[in-house]
Amino acid sequence: MTTVRRGATKRKTKETDIAISLKLDAKGRAKIATGIPFLDHMLELIAVHGLMDLSVAAKGDLHVDQHHTVEDVGLVLGRALDAALGDRAGIVRYASITLPMDECLVNVAIDLGGRPAFAYDLTPTERIVGSFDTTLMPHFLESFAQTGRLTLHVTQLRGGNPHHLLEAASKGLGRVIDAASRTDPRRGGKVPSSKGRVGA
Repeated sequence: MTTVRRGATKRKTKETDIAISLKLDAKGRAKIATGIPFLDHMLELIAVHGLMDLSVAAKGDLHVDQHHTVEDVGLVLGRALDAALGDRAGIVRYASITLPMDECLVNVAIDLGGRPAFAYDLTPTERIVGSFDTTLMPHFLESFAQTGRLTLHVTQLRGGNPHHLLEAASKGLGRVIDAASRTDPRRGGKVPSSKGRVGA
């Protein structure tokens, strides 16, 4: 019997109230409501291209700005993924993709080995896309990497339209999560580390 890999977690503070659930190895269904339309779009792309079912319900102090909501969605999403991965035994662990979105080209690389690290060098030519503050994208991804206990590198190979640039990063993130989290039967259910455990 195949184990269903899912995670669900919540975070409630004076600034935000967020509930996220995700299921790996799924259909890519997304039900997203953060109050920030462009962020909703990016999260849907992660779900669709990562073949994960994702539900995000977020309320935040958007009358202040988008920062708290974007940051906390990243934190809660990372925790949900961490829960879904469990002990990470038998997974592929590493994945990378160079993904084109029209004129833009972005590389996304991930290590689900349990050690948080983050690097990002996208340079959108405009700060605001729709109503979204693009300077919050690296903060969202870094928060996700920290609580997801993963290493994430997002590298710009060719720029262009800022919407396309962030879209390439989001699609790429979904793809590498799917690829790295897959079970490798050759592992025999063992943790993919010479140290014998993840995060060591």
